[in-house]
Amino acid sequence: MRVIEITTFGAPDVLHAGIRPDVQPAAGEVLIRVAASGVNRPDVLQRTGNYPVPPGASDIPGLEVAGEIIAGDTQAMAAAGFKIGDRVCALVAGGGYAELCVAPVGQCLPVPEGLSDIEAASLPETFFTVWSNVFERAHLRKGETLLIQGGSSGIGVTAIQIAKALGATVLVTAGSDEKCAACLTLGADHAINYKTSDFAERVKTLTGGQGVNVILDMVGGGYVAREVECLAEDGRLVIIAVQGGVKAEFNAGLVLRRRLTITGSTLRPRSLEFKTAVALALKETVWPLIATGTIKPVIHSTFAAADAAQAHRLMESNQHIGKIVLTW
Repeated sequence: MRVIEITTFGAPDVLHAGIRPDVQPAAGEVLIRVAASGVNRPDVLQRTGNYPVPPGASDIPGLEVAGEIIAGDTQAMAAAGFKIGDRVCALVAGGGYAELCVAPVGQCLPVPEGLSDIEAASLPETFFTVWSNVFERAHLRKGETLLIQGGSSGIGVTAIQIAKALGATVLVTAGSDEKCAACLTLGADHAINYKTSDFAERVKTLTGGQGVNVILDMVGGGYVAREVECLAEDGRLVIIAVQGGVKAEFNAGLVLRRRLTITGSTLRPRSLEFKTAVALALKETVWPLIATGTIKPVIHSTFAAADAAQAHRLMESNQHIGKIVLTW
């Protein structure tokens, strides 16, 4: 099978097309003929040597795919409502940049009616991440206010749409007026250009001094102190990436007085049981909203798999709005 390999850690040019033996599904797994593979920030971190592959996972990058089931554990498939020939998208721990990919049955979801393979490949990583962090870990509820740092990212465009569909008020930050406008088009109530405004001051103004209930943060570092300041009482800050650094100083007194929660998680090393439970929640709550068009995939660019290095350059430029996808 054709694959895209990381030949050594470094710049995007270390990604090269290669040939590997065809993978085979084990018990509880399906084999997917991949039509499209999503590109995500963890792929970039893996390429640069900053995101170790979990034990037992493929060294081939790629955490999400879409395509057709061509083999697998028929009993496990039947229990999950799948069969040979079904179109699915799947969250995987690695191996997504390949023509063939194995995935646990529990981490597969049907391709929503009307979606292309490219659109379907853009769903798993961001939807699993947003659901598990914003709704399960931070417990965002209808009527509450969510602040998303990086609203135009793949995570951001997903979080905006799910949160709005489920009744939350959404504030976002983004790095340009164009990105802010795109976030508003997707349903955000307010968009803050963090390059021209102090997001903490804007949040206080927009919320009448009350602050937001939940913050989804992909920056960490120096952002944490300001985020603590703009959380409402009983507010929850959930950190899912640390692009701004792993260390932060903040006012612990505010945490005490406002009963704040600071938490975070990474998805890739979580158990099969955890990811299966997230998949079931998405299938029940969010997948019907995709089928009706209430929530739509946002694709910025597609690249032939052989051009994966170009896709990574675009990811690192931070110029994209939405998802980047490779096609086979």
